[in-house]
Amino acid sequence: MATKKRKVADTKVDKNKIYSLKEASTIVKDINCTKFDSSVDLHIRLGVDPKKADQAIRGSVTLPHGTGKTKRVLVLCTPDKEAAAKEAGADHVGLDEYIQKIEAGWTDIDVIVATPAVMPKIGKLGKILGPRNLMPNPKTGTVTNDVAAAVNEVKGGKITFKVDKAGIIHASIGRVSFAPEKIEQNSQELINAIIKLKPATAKGTYLKGLAMASTMSPAITVDTKSVQN
Repeated sequence: MATKKRKVADTKVDKNKIYSLKEASTIVKDINCTKFDSSVDLHIRLGVDPKKADQAIRGSVTLPHGTGKTKRVLVLCTPDKEAAAKEAGADHVGLDEYIQKIEAGWTDIDVIVATPAVMPKIGKLGKILGPRNLMPNPKTGTVTNDVAAAVNEVKGGKITFKVDKAGIIHASIGRVSFAPEKIEQNSQELINAIIKLKPATAKGTYLKGLAMASTMSPAITVDTKSVQN
Protein backbone atom coordinates (compact mmCIF):
# COMPACT_ATOMS: atom_id res chain seq x y z
CA MET A 1 0.00 0.00 0.00
CA ALA A 2 1.36 3.42 -0.98
CA THR A 3 2.35 5.82 1.77
CA LYS A 4 1.06 9.41 1.94
CA LYS A 5 4.45 10.66 0.74
CA ARG A 6 4.39 8.25 -2.19
CA LYS A 7 0.88 9.35 -3.16
CA VAL A 8 2.00 12.99 -3.15
CA ALA A 9 5.10 12.06 -5.17
CA ASP A 10 2.93 10.25 -7.73
CA THR A 11 0.95 13.46 -8.32
CA LYS A 12 4.15 15.35 -9.16
CA VAL A 13 5.14 13.04 -12.01
CA ASP A 14 3.02 12.93 -15.17
CA LYS A 15 3.32 9.32 -16.34
CA ASN A 16 2.30 10.35 -19.84
CA LYS A 17 4.99 13.02 -20.12
CA ILE A 18 8.59 12.61 -21.25
CA TYR A 19 10.93 14.95 -19.38
CA SER A 20 14.31 16.37 -20.34
CA LEU A 21 17.29 15.18 -18.31
CA LYS A 22 17.51 18.67 -16.76
CA GLU A 23 13.86 18.55 -15.65
CA ALA A 24 14.16 15.01 -14.28
CA SER A 25 17.25 15.97 -12.25
CA THR A 26 15.17 18.59 -10.42
CA ILE A 27 11.95 16.58 -10.06
CA VAL A 28 13.73 13.52 -8.60
CA LYS A 29 14.65 15.66 -5.58
CA ASP A 30 11.06 16.87 -5.07
CA ILE A 31 9.51 13.40 -5.09
CA ASN A 32 11.83 11.70 -2.60
CA CYS A 33 9.68 9.57 -0.26
CA THR A 34 12.34 8.48 2.22
CA LYS A 35 13.76 10.05 5.37
CA PHE A 36 17.30 9.01 4.38
CA ASP A 37 19.53 10.32 1.58
CA SER A 38 18.20 8.11 -1.18
CA SER A 39 20.21 6.86 -4.12
CA VAL A 40 19.37 8.34 -7.52
CA ASP A 41 19.40 5.64 -10.19
CA LEU A 42 19.31 5.59 -13.96
CA HIS A 43 17.71 2.74 -15.91
CA ILE A 44 18.83 2.73 -19.54
CA ARG A 45 17.23 0.36 -22.05
CA LEU A 46 19.49 -0.40 -25.00
CA GLY A 47 18.77 -1.80 -28.46
CA VAL A 48 21.27 -4.64 -28.08
CA ASP A 49 21.18 -8.43 -27.78
CA PRO A 50 23.13 -9.19 -24.56
CA LYS A 51 23.43 -12.85 -25.63
CA LYS A 52 25.87 -11.78 -28.35
CA ALA A 53 29.36 -11.30 -26.90
CA ASP A 54 30.05 -8.07 -28.81
CA GLN A 55 26.74 -6.56 -27.61
CA ALA A 56 27.09 -7.46 -23.91
CA ILE A 57 27.85 -3.85 -22.98
CA ARG A 58 29.99 -3.32 -19.90
CA GLY A 59 32.41 -0.64 -18.82
CA SER A 60 33.29 1.96 -16.22
CA VAL A 61 33.13 5.71 -15.83
CA THR A 62 34.28 8.23 -13.23
CA LEU A 63 31.37 10.46 -12.24
CA PRO A 64 32.45 14.13 -11.94
CA HIS A 65 30.69 14.52 -8.58
CA GLY A 66 31.13 10.99 -7.22
CA THR A 67 28.26 8.78 -6.09
CA GLY A 68 27.79 10.23 -2.61
CA LYS A 69 28.60 6.84 -1.17
CA THR A 70 31.95 5.62 0.09
CA LYS A 71 32.68 2.36 -1.71
CA ARG A 72 34.11 -0.56 0.27
CA VAL A 73 37.04 -1.96 -1.71
CA LEU A 74 38.70 -5.37 -1.42
CA VAL A 75 42.08 -5.82 -3.12
CA LEU A 76 43.11 -9.39 -3.89
CA CYS A 77 46.84 -9.44 -4.59
CA THR A 78 50.25 -10.92 -3.82
CA PRO A 79 52.10 -9.67 -0.70
CA ASP A 80 54.30 -7.26 -2.69
CA LYS A 81 51.23 -5.21 -3.69
CA GLU A 82 49.56 -5.09 -0.25
CA ALA A 83 51.28 -1.96 1.08
CA ALA A 84 50.32 0.11 -1.99
CA ALA A 85 46.71 -1.04 -1.76
CA LYS A 86 46.45 -0.17 1.94
CA GLU A 87 48.07 3.22 1.41
CA ALA A 88 45.56 4.03 -1.32
CA GLY A 89 42.71 3.39 1.12
CA ALA A 90 41.56 -0.16 0.35
CA ASP A 91 39.25 -1.43 3.10
CA HIS A 92 40.44 -5.04 2.84
CA VAL A 93 43.69 -6.40 1.40
CA GLY A 94 44.87 -10.01 1.10
CA LEU A 95 44.26 -13.14 -0.90
CA ASP A 96 43.72 -16.68 0.39
CA GLU A 97 41.89 -15.69 3.57
CA TYR A 98 39.46 -13.52 1.59
CA ILE A 99 38.92 -16.20 -1.05
CA GLN A 100 37.92 -18.53 1.80
CA LYS A 101 35.63 -15.88 3.32
CA ILE A 102 33.89 -15.33 -0.03
CA GLU A 103 33.49 -19.08 -0.53
CA ALA A 104 31.81 -19.12 2.90
CA GLY A 105 29.35 -16.45 1.75
CA TRP A 106 30.99 -13.13 2.68
CA THR A 107 30.33 -10.35 0.15
CA ASP A 108 30.23 -7.26 2.38
CA ILE A 109 32.06 -5.13 -0.21
CA ASP A 110 31.20 -2.95 -3.19
CA VAL A 111 34.20 -3.44 -5.49
CA ILE A 112 36.95 -6.04 -5.84
CA VAL A 113 40.27 -5.11 -7.43
CA ALA A 114 42.69 -7.91 -8.35
CA THR A 115 46.11 -8.25 -9.95
CA PRO A 116 46.40 -10.38 -13.11
CA ALA A 117 48.66 -12.87 -11.30
CA VAL A 118 45.93 -13.92 -8.83
CA MET A 119 43.03 -14.16 -11.30
CA PRO A 120 43.44 -17.95 -11.76
CA LYS A 121 42.73 -18.35 -8.03
CA ILE A 122 39.70 -16.05 -8.20
CA GLY A 123 38.09 -17.78 -11.20
CA LYS A 124 36.37 -20.35 -8.98
CA LEU A 125 34.48 -17.51 -7.23
CA GLY A 126 32.61 -16.60 -10.43
CA LYS A 127 29.33 -18.18 -9.33
CA ILE A 128 29.30 -16.06 -6.18
CA LEU A 129 30.77 -12.81 -7.50
CA GLY A 130 29.27 -12.80 -11.01
CA PRO A 131 25.58 -12.37 -10.06
CA ARG A 132 26.58 -9.59 -7.62
CA ASN A 133 28.58 -7.74 -10.29
CA LEU A 134 31.70 -8.07 -8.11
CA MET A 135 33.92 -10.15 -10.40
CA PRO A 136 37.12 -8.23 -11.31
CA ASN A 137 37.34 -7.52 -15.03
CA PRO A 138 40.01 -5.86 -17.20
CA LYS A 139 37.28 -3.97 -19.12
CA THR A 140 36.26 -2.13 -15.95
CA GLY A 141 39.81 -1.50 -14.78
CA THR A 142 39.50 -3.81 -11.78
CA VAL A 143 42.13 -6.28 -13.00
CA THR A 144 45.40 -4.35 -12.90
CA ASN A 145 48.90 -4.31 -11.48
CA ASP A 146 48.44 -0.67 -10.46
CA VAL A 147 46.18 -1.45 -7.51
CA ALA A 148 46.72 1.98 -5.91
CA ALA A 149 45.38 3.81 -8.98
CA ALA A 150 42.38 1.44 -9.18
CA VAL A 151 41.51 2.01 -5.50
CA ASN A 152 41.84 5.79 -5.90
CA GLU A 153 39.53 5.75 -8.92
CA VAL A 154 36.85 3.75 -7.11
CA LYS A 155 37.04 5.94 -4.02
CA GLY A 156 36.94 9.02 -6.27
CA GLY A 157 33.61 8.17 -7.92
CA LYS A 158 34.37 5.51 -10.50
CA ILE A 159 31.46 3.14 -11.14
CA THR A 160 31.14 0.05 -13.27
CA PHE A 161 28.09 -0.93 -15.30
CA LYS A 162 26.87 -3.78 -17.47
CA VAL A 163 23.77 -4.58 -19.44
CA ASP A 164 21.47 -7.23 -17.94
CA LYS A 165 19.67 -10.06 -19.74
CA ALA A 166 16.79 -7.73 -20.61
CA GLY A 167 19.09 -5.22 -22.31
CA ILE A 168 18.93 -2.69 -19.46
CA ILE A 169 21.74 -0.96 -17.55
CA HIS A 170 20.92 0.00 -13.95
CA ALA A 171 23.33 2.39 -12.22
CA SER A 172 23.40 4.66 -9.19
CA ILE A 173 24.63 8.13 -10.17
CA GLY A 174 24.27 10.09 -6.92
CA ARG A 175 22.00 10.94 -3.99
CA VAL A 176 18.90 13.11 -3.67
CA SER A 177 20.92 15.55 -1.55
CA PHE A 178 22.95 16.44 -4.66
CA ALA A 179 22.19 19.70 -6.46
CA PRO A 180 20.15 19.16 -9.66
CA GLU A 181 23.15 20.22 -11.77
CA LYS A 182 25.32 17.49 -10.21
CA ILE A 183 22.64 14.84 -10.81
CA GLU A 184 22.33 15.96 -14.43
CA GLN A 185 26.10 16.06 -15.02
CA ASN A 186 26.71 12.65 -13.44
CA SER A 187 23.86 11.19 -15.51
CA GLN A 188 25.19 12.68 -18.72
CA GLU A 189 28.70 11.36 -18.00
CA LEU A 190 27.35 7.81 -17.63
CA ILE A 191 25.20 8.09 -20.75
CA ASN A 192 28.15 9.44 -22.79
CA ALA A 193 30.25 6.45 -21.70
CA ILE A 194 27.49 4.05 -22.77
CA ILE A 195 27.03 5.80 -26.14
CA LYS A 196 30.78 5.44 -26.84
CA LEU A 197 30.43 1.67 -26.34
CA LYS A 198 27.75 1.26 -29.02
CA PRO A 199 28.63 -1.94 -30.91
CA ALA A 200 28.89 -1.74 -34.69
CA THR A 201 26.61 -4.79 -34.95
CA ALA A 202 23.71 -3.20 -32.99
CA LYS A 203 20.79 -2.58 -35.34
CA GLY A 204 18.16 0.17 -35.03
CA THR A 205 17.83 2.56 -32.10
CA TYR A 206 20.60 2.20 -29.52
CA LEU A 207 19.19 4.29 -26.64
CA LYS A 208 15.65 2.89 -26.51
CA GLY A 209 14.49 4.16 -23.15
CA LEU A 210 15.68 6.10 -20.15
CA ALA A 211 14.20 6.54 -16.68
CA MET A 212 15.39 8.17 -13.47
CA ALA A 213 14.20 7.30 -9.97
CA SER A 214 15.27 7.54 -6.36
CA THR A 215 14.74 4.81 -3.79
CA MET A 216 10.99 4.05 -3.49
CA SER A 217 9.98 7.00 -5.71
CA PRO A 218 8.05 6.85 -8.99
CA ALA A 219 10.15 6.63 -12.15
CA ILE A 220 10.56 9.69 -14.36
CA THR A 221 10.66 8.97 -18.10
CA VAL A 222 13.50 10.91 -19.73
CA ASP A 223 13.63 11.99 -23.38
CA THR A 224 16.56 10.10 -24.93
CA LYS A 225 17.01 12.96 -27.43
CA SER A 226 17.80 15.32 -24.54
CA VAL A 227 20.91 13.33 -23.61
CA GLN A 228 22.49 12.68 -27.02
CA ASN A 229 24.90 15.55 -27.55
